[in-house]
Amino acid sequence: MAKALGADRNNKRIWGLNPNVFFLGIVSLLTDVSSEMIFTLVPLFLSNVLGAGSTIIGLVGGLSESTDAILRIFSGWFSDRIGKRKSLAVLGYSLSTLAKPFMYLASQWGVVLAIRFSDRLGKGVRTAPRDALVADSVSVSERGRGFGLHRALDTFGAVLGLAIAAVIIYSVQGGGFELSLKTYQWLVLVGIAPAVLAVFLLLILVREPERKLLPKTGLRSSVAWNRLFAGFDNRFKVFLVIMAVFTLGNSSDFFVILRAQNLEVPLITVVLMLVLFNVTYAAVSLPAGILSDRLGRRRVIALGWLIYALVYLGFALASTLWQVWLLFACYGIYYGMVEGVARAFVADLVVEERRGTAYGLYHGVVGLTLLPASVIAGWLWDALNPAALFFFGAGLAFIAMVGIMTLIRE
Repeated sequence: MAKALGADRNNKRIWGLNPNVFFLGIVSLLTDVSSEMIFTLVPLFLSNVLGAGSTIIGLVGGLSESTDAILRIFSGWFSDRIGKRKSLAVLGYSLSTLAKPFMYLASQWGVVLAIRFSDRLGKGVRTAPRDALVADSVSVSERGRGFGLHRALDTFGAVLGLAIAAVIIYSVQGGGFELSLKTYQWLVLVGIAPAVLAVFLLLILVREPERKLLPKTGLRSSVAWNRLFAGFDNRFKVFLVIMAVFTLGNSSDFFVILRAQNLEVPLITVVLMLVLFNVTYAAVSLPAGILSDRLGRRRVIALGWLIYALVYLGFALASTLWQVWLLFACYGIYYGMVEGVARAFVADLVVEERRGTAYGLYHGVVGLTLLPASVIAGWLWDALNPAALFFFGAGLAFIAMVGIMTLIRE
């Protein structure tokens, strides 16, 4: 692989992989500790503290997820152009870190939207270059394992963040079904520190691998939007279409949290359910990545989407507390099977020189589709009932599963 594995030539490996994979995982871990404390309970903050309705919550969730989509495309392409990933990753993580303290002062849903928008801009800048940096740091045979380890560390950060959040919630307000303003402000204050530490670790410990640059002529032509997809394998283009179909039914996870509260699950229990979700997510990510190296990415992704469809059917039909616990655990299995493996699959489908652009397109398509997905979900919740959006998501997941198995060959 050209010189993409520069650090490996020095035989400095952590857990059998290039150190970049491990340290990028630690950066993601710390960032997720922060984000889970500050942003995971935003739907309850909007609903319980600010009194926003489901449609507004869907708008905030969808728009905040979608606004970074264009930046993901551009930052991925730009990292190919300059041959540098790390500097863009540092910029993106820094932007998100600077946005988070302002949630302490938020008093209107529009302000929450603006802060979340700024946080996601940072994510838009960093995500494609970071994923390309992971891919640049491993061999083809290690790709699933590398992304699996990164997702496992990332998700373990979510477990820590939610565990800390549970302690803060219990200490500040004890039990109860709704989130209080004082509790949320404490979550923000404590959550800022790990985000700052993540930026410093990224600056100090992650190295830029040597890699080939895309020829300048190709770069100029790829700037034009109408030629952005030029030069990619048709399998990659079909995969993006299938991802868009799946994502249209994969509304913001805000609604999973709202559904738990809708089923009269106490706040502290909701947070513990999210801990369970992330534990299963972290536990499954690395084995799923290794399995995809052996059996193929497509099969693992399809199985993950089948689990997702069954989980969404479960959320539509659930009526008891034990069922909700089980669904959160299975939801984590879906995430663990698909998130890292899908990123590895993107690297399988494109050439190294256009990997940053490919990740930008992948995340861009997913991000742009999340806005209509979440608005539709909010409308279904208000106009029909909470179960309707989960039936809708399950149906599209099944269609996507059939699509990836019949339309794409590995």
